[in-house]
Amino acid sequence: MQEVEPMEITPIDDSTKNVQGGPVDQTMTASSDEDEARQAIDMLRGDDVSGRVAAANKLETVAAALGEQRTRDELVPFLTDGVDDEDEVLMAIASSLGKLVDHVGGPDHASSLLPPLELLLTVEENTVREAAAESAQKVADILPQEAFQGAYAEMIARLATKEWFTARISAAGLIAFSYERFTADQRKESITNFAALCIDDTPMVRRVASQFLGEMFEIVVKVDGRDTLAEDGVLTTELVPLYEKLASNDQPDSVRLQTTENCALFGKVLTALAKESPLSDSEVSLVKRLVPLIVATIDDRSWRVRWTAASKFANVIAAFSALPEAIDSLVPAYEKLLQDPEAEVRTAATFNLAEVAECEAMVQASTAASGEELTEGERITVAERLVKRITTLTEDDSEHVRAALAMVATQLAPILGKDATISFLVPPVLLLLRDAASEVRLNLISSLAALNEVIGVDLLSQSLLPAILDLAQDGKWRIRLAIIEHVPMLAKQLGKEFFSEKLSSLCVGWLGDDISSIRSAAAQSLKELTALFGSDWAVEYLLPSISDIRFHQSYLRRLTAVQACTLMSTVMEPEIAMLELLPLVLEMATDTVPNIRFNVAKGLEKMGPVCGRSAYEAQIRPVLSILVEDEDRDVQFFALTASKSLDTEFGAANK
Repeated sequence: MQEVEPMEITPIDDSTKNVQGGPVDQTMTASSDEDEARQAIDMLRGDDVSGRVAAANKLETVAAALGEQRTRDELVPFLTDGVDDEDEVLMAIASSLGKLVDHVGGPDHASSLLPPLELLLTVEENTVREAAAESAQKVADILPQEAFQGAYAEMIARLATKEWFTARISAAGLIAFSYERFTADQRKESITNFAALCIDDTPMVRRVASQFLGEMFEIVVKVDGRDTLAEDGVLTTELVPLYEKLASNDQPDSVRLQTTENCALFGKVLTALAKESPLSDSEVSLVKRLVPLIVATIDDRSWRVRWTAASKFANVIAAFSALPEAIDSLVPAYEKLLQDPEAEVRTAATFNLAEVAECEAMVQASTAASGEELTEGERITVAERLVKRITTLTEDDSEHVRAALAMVATQLAPILGKDATISFLVPPVLLLLRDAASEVRLNLISSLAALNEVIGVDLLSQSLLPAILDLAQDGKWRIRLAIIEHVPMLAKQLGKEFFSEKLSSLCVGWLGDDISSIRSAAAQSLKELTALFGSDWAVEYLLPSISDIRFHQSYLRRLTAVQACTLMSTVMEPEIAMLELLPLVLEMATDTVPNIRFNVAKGLEKMGPVCGRSAYEAQIRPVLSILVEDEDRDVQFFALTASKSLDTEFGAANK
């Protein structure tokens, strides 16, 4: 690193501080700010990198102390001369410059911040350039039109034509941002510069330019109107050929990765125009030029390009949804992604299944098995066509593909309607419920709500039961935990009668799991089931087993029983909680293990307000009085805490 020159700023003079006039607090504040500014100036002059970073983050304070004139004449020139500093310092300076607009004199003088920003936009470190670009945009937003079309436009033009590639990278993003406020001649020049960046010799410049190509397309139509899409329009003659070039196989993967995103933006623009009025012949021709490019990514030699297309294909479908001629080509392309040789690509495509199926356009029908077209002219919804692919996906060799399918398949039910769901969606769902991979079964059970709303759970209940039982005993504790967390939702869907008969005992059984997180989740689940099915149901189906756990030889199991009773009591009617649960907890106050006894004290603190004053005075207070005298200090502490809390609770009730 080159040695940083001493800062050419005259130190703040102590004698200039006004200690006579004004309120004392304002003087103290000014003095404090000037002291902080003085320290920051000293740190900016120093050799310590961390000190210079800290000082760069305090440039607002320094500028406020110096005043507008000195900030423009001294601080900004110093920052301009110091861009050979460490990246950390430059990053802080780049971020701070965008906050100095008010300190240099507002919009009329904001252009004075452009020289240091221009230099920062050319440095090699990407994060510094990004921070500088963000600050440059903040400055540009408040620049008067004259300064914007003058100093700012000239800065971008210089960046776009500089020899060092990092400057050209920065220009690629700023051109799209600035296009709307340029003059007509400047817009022509900016398109010329942007086109040059898209065919730059440096791949990194082309990659960044391709990232902004879709935005450029969108802003040009917005500013210059629909005429730009005519046969001789600037988009048709310049930007679209650039897109075709950037999407070709001659480009590196990093450039071709942008093809899908750009196509989605192009489609969004054209669809919006189609909703205003029918597309012209030149615009329809443009669609026919664009769609093959996105379809070509399906067969790209790079799996990363295909993966990007698969992960963003729902955006492409949505963008072209109002253009039937495009959808007829895009849906078959999506189906091909579902059959890609790479499992990662198929997984990404499968995650988009439901979103793609939401497309309201009608497409040519095809058979799921052979792909042969049916009767000429027969058209069906996208969802009706894609649902026939689901059965094939249930047999995919990759567990990840099947797990992704299990998460989204049921979301097709509201789109298809009841009859089509029963005919085409339920059979593959039943196959997924019997999948060998626990992750697949769990994902499906977690997403059954949408299916239940359309057809009810009766058709699936008998198949659900084995899947739930298998997951409940899965060797992976995280799988067991996940199914426990979904039990209340399943209970609501399956209904009280079916759940009580088949699964209630299973829920209590989880209280005896070897994993603490499972036992805690099971106790919480019992609370939610009690709230769902009512206190009487809990007394009949849950309490007998919980009561037996109190006598288990393992104190951890007994502890779980205390926790379950405490949680369940908070959602029960007071009378039932007092009669059924409170006695169980009180009896455990004499347990030989201190952990049990102090958890009883904690539980009584929560149960007291539920059971009421009479129960507190007659049953809870005497037990807490005994626990306060317990030989174990932890038991004493929690018993005393509970006593004070309940005394406050019921004392306040009397007042």
